[in-house]
Amino acid sequence: MSENVDMNASSRKSAPSLFQKPSKRPQLELPWLEKYRPKILSDIVGNQETISRLDVISREGNMTNMIIAGPPGTGKTTSIVCLANALLGEYAKKAVLELNASDDRGIDVVRNKIKMFAQNKVSLPPGRHKIIILDEADNMTSAAQQALRRTMEIYSNSTRFALACNISSKIIEPIQSRCAILRYSKLSDKEVLERVLKVLEYEKIQNYTNDGLEAILFVAEGDLRNALNSLQATYAGFGNITAKNVFRVCDTPHPLRMKKILEFCTKADIRKAIIDLLALCKEGYSPIDMISTLFKVVRFYQMPEKMKLDFIREIGFMHMRIAEGVDSEMQLTGLIAKLCQVALKHQNQSA
Repeated sequence: MSENVDMNASSRKSAPSLFQKPSKRPQLELPWLEKYRPKILSDIVGNQETISRLDVISREGNMTNMIIAGPPGTGKTTSIVCLANALLGEYAKKAVLELNASDDRGIDVVRNKIKMFAQNKVSLPPGRHKIIILDEADNMTSAAQQALRRTMEIYSNSTRFALACNISSKIIEPIQSRCAILRYSKLSDKEVLERVLKVLEYEKIQNYTNDGLEAILFVAEGDLRNALNSLQATYAGFGNITAKNVFRVCDTPHPLRMKKILEFCTKADIRKAIIDLLALCKEGYSPIDMISTLFKVVRFYQMPEKMKLDFIREIGFMHMRIAEGVDSEMQLTGLIAKLCQVALKHQNQSA
């Protein structure tokens, strides 16, 4: 019995107290995307004409309702946030409402969150307005957009709306007519490379190769967000940024392997092309990634222009079928047969 008492006593001693101070956790490193997110408009990469217009608005304060449309990773949301900070300064915390319409896209959000924020009275400097930022606004339902249109009318004296979207045509015309539409385009490889090199310099990283940076640009395809995420993931996973490591992290087939398959197709050598294609399938690569990589390779491949256009058309049709869910190996081998057929047709015409 005494032994049991001693055991209980020792267990009580070793048990942690609920009132002890918890051990301080080490602070996790921020993703490079957030760590180096621009804070002012002049730091934003690319689309300089549009950024210069926003810079004029930030200086003069004559902000209108606006729609910023363009591909992902080009700085749409960042530029709106920078504009709001430039316009409102210390008042930005209480005078800016930021919502992601992918999550909050129903009519209840417009009636409750947005309308209540627009009704709130906030003391601001003369000529300044409250700002409501709606990210991914093209995902809002039609009913929510109709309610938003009415809210924009009623509170036009005190509130301005900034909508970021990928496809502006998905926003109803009554809202489009009430907004200035600014277009963003994909960033050039030069612009993406400059920012990637700056990040590597700030992080004091020298373990990278030129082909590794080329692979980052190939995978990103004008999307700076994708480029920085791929860069950080490659360095965290392997400690060295090379082309092989980048494609392993991004889980996309190496372009040289897709280029080899394309060479067989241009020679109408269907047997060798299918053998290499099935080898990629056995390695577990996704059909959608294989088609996307093949399309990028075809764009820069040296071949007759007419044949290239026919190849791109067949790849486009196959991309559509795979996107709809028909992604079997039979579809991929069927594409190879189509490409070989196109190559044979052009060879017979040239002969």
